[in-house]
Amino acid sequence: MTEARAKILIVEDDADIRRFVRLTLESEGYEAFEAENAKRALIEAGTRRPDAIVLDLGLPDGDGVDLIRDIRGWSNLPIVVLSARSRESDKIDALDAGADDYLVKPFGSGELLARIRTQFRRYAQHTVLGESTVSFGDIKVDLIRRTVERAGELIHLTPIEYKLLTHLIRQPDRVITHLQLLRAVWGPGHEEDMHYVRVHMANLRKKIEANPSTPVHVTTESGVGYRFHLGT
Repeated sequence: MTEARAKILIVEDDADIRRFVRLTLESEGYEAFEAENAKRALIEAGTRRPDAIVLDLGLPDGDGVDLIRDIRGWSNLPIVVLSARSRESDKIDALDAGADDYLVKPFGSGELLARIRTQFRRYAQHTVLGESTVSFGDIKVDLIRRTVERAGELIHLTPIEYKLLTHLIRQPDRVITHLQLLRAVWGPGHEEDMHYVRVHMANLRKKIEANPSTPVHVTTESGVGYRFHLGT
């Protein structure tokens, strides 16, 4: 499958928005097909095996968050949410359920296509990140030796900082929520300890970012979490 011929399922109950999204995707060479509700979406996803899903949360026969959880039970394909729900709590719920990105309506076709391209790049990079080393900027992470270098010099990360960094670099260009990081790094029982993430992330940035006050590799999604960029 080449990205240009990727199959994308559009799950949206508004026929006009469905048509707009389909035409936008087809203009870029994607193969798009539609579902107007959650039940139909599960059938289409199971039979057509799309390469990505563009999903509205407000569906007539259920909540899109539940649909995300259902799909995550058997697939890790990219899911980009399109929703009129703009509250941080709605974004967090969708991302914690397994969505890869979240775009608030109204949206432009250019931004939608850019988000989808980013998710296909991230998905393809899973193969790259299966290698033993990952490099970004002047940082090199050796996942086998568990070492981190900056401009060829070893730098010391605490065990928590190293866990945060490796969890992020394995999922580039994906929004990782505070709750997901807490569960991955500190384990269950720390769901209320959001300050842990902020403190350790600030220390991590001082060690891996050229300018920690304006980070380019680990950026903040305000009120939601963080996003890692491989960059150059």
